[in-house]
Amino acid sequence: MLIDNKFLRLKEIISKMGSVLIAFSGGVDSTFLLKAALLVLPEDKVLAITANSATYPREELICARKTAYGLEVRHKVIQTHELNDKRFLLNPAKRCYFCKSELFSRLKKEARKAGLNFVLDATNASDKKDFRPGAMAKNRFKIRSPLEEAGITKKEIRVLSRRLGLSSWDKPSLACLASRIPYGRKITPGLLKRIEQAESYLKRMGFKQVRVRDYDGFCRIEVDGQNIPRIMHKRNLVVEKLKGLGYNYITLDLEGYRTGSLNEVLRAGKE
Repeated sequence: MLIDNKFLRLKEIISKMGSVLIAFSGGVDSTFLLKAALLVLPEDKVLAITANSATYPREELICARKTAYGLEVRHKVIQTHELNDKRFLLNPAKRCYFCKSELFSRLKKEARKAGLNFVLDATNASDKKDFRPGAMAKNRFKIRSPLEEAGITKKEIRVLSRRLGLSSWDKPSLACLASRIPYGRKITPGLLKRIEQAESYLKRMGFKQVRVRDYDGFCRIEVDGQNIPRIMHKRNLVVEKLKGLGYNYITLDLEGYRTGSLNEVLRAGKE
């Protein structure tokens, strides 16, 4: 299906819903989904909600607020409490299920309170390629994913976002900070804060797409492949900063950034 036909299909899906609450992180996908909803539904039939917690970088919350303001959409920030769930803190392979269950249960309540018909998330057609236990929570709470339903991929979202004049079109991919911690290692607020501080520092150095995978005594840094020579050039500064955050050893992943690299261990175990 051509990209224009997919976009038309997306708008038809949302239009038929009548009113929606959108889980809005401020990232590429949710910003595009929000814009699409605003194109086909009255302003009072669209509500964007951003969930704030220790797993969500502070700078992303600020960005989400600014983006929502720019789109002139009703926007609300709620506090989620996945860190109160011991099952989430134990960090099993289905960690995302517990996190998403907390989020979606809260969003369903907000939708009922606001009198909105559907809760939407920004899962897209490309997400099927990765291990996503959060999809089980999505099914449990009957959350709709119009981007996935319309068959729109991540690449197509960027293309369409650029056409629509959305500044988010080339924004780096977002992910929960807990996704930097290997499965089985307990999640703590301190760990999440350290990861946030490390990544924030690297972003200020000009590395847009970055992950700091936390293995307690050492970390594994992922940046885009073309930026590996540049980060090596600045390695003394990086080492000094990250050792100051408590890492004894700082390593650089020569494969570069890739989505869900911690899931490679799970896939290897199945082979």
